[in-house]
Amino acid sequence: MTQEPSAARQRGFASMDVGKQREIARKGGANVPNEKRSFAQDRTLAADAGRKGGRAVAPGARIFSTNRDLASQAGRKGGQASQRQRRLKEV
Repeated sequence: MTQEPSAARQRGFASMDVGKQREIARKGGANVPNEKRSFAQDRTLAADAGRKGGRAVAPGARIFSTNRDLASQAGRKGGQASQRQRRLKEV
């Protein structure tokens, strides 16, 4: 009796059949009550959090804010990678 190495075995969400995964994903954050969704309730809180995250990056490392072409290329590359992964899963 041989077993697959543990790194190759799928566990948790990845081990579920696709229909079950979609059913769970479709629910999204439905189990979180509205009063607990603080960013949805308070736009200023969300804006402050985003601002705080932006300040955590050193000014010299904020390349995308100063180089729109570079940001565009990075977004395009990410989208292509995402599409490539999706196509591989369909096959």
